[in-house]
Amino acid sequence: MSDTLTVKASRFVSVLPHCTVLGMTVLHGDENGVQMSLPYSEQIIGNPASGVVAGGSLTTLMDTACGTAVFVALPGNELCPTLDLRVDYMRAARPGSDLIAQATVVRVTTSVVFTRCDVYQEINGERKEVARCTANFMRIGKQIGGAA
Repeated sequence: MSDTLTVKASRFVSVLPHCTVLGMTVLHGDENGVQMSLPYSEQIIGNPASGVVAGGSLTTLMDTACGTAVFVALPGNELCPTLDLRVDYMRAARPGSDLIAQATVVRVTTSVVFTRCDVYQEINGERKEVARCTANFMRIGKQIGGAA
């Protein structure tokens, strides 16, 4: 089943213009969440002098990973907009290294889906945490078009 969910997640991400521009890819998807990659590039640099990744790039990765995890976890193709996103930046991302996001669905209710995400880099075979977030998504799928 995880192969099917990885394909579902990959298709979802492939139609999001910002993901295409930034080169984000889905590494794995299953009923619990997704793992995504954001390759290091000039487009995500916040400080050209140091090459440090912009905080907005990290936030975009986390929001997309959490939203994709929600899309994969729910039956059908229910889209859920971000309701709330809280980010903790643990350290500056190392220039030149790709970022990996591991997003997990924590709880699904009839109106909100709760998620969390950890972003890290693999440095010399060691996982270095860069940031983490909690994000909540509003379920609106059943209300679209006025149906209750």
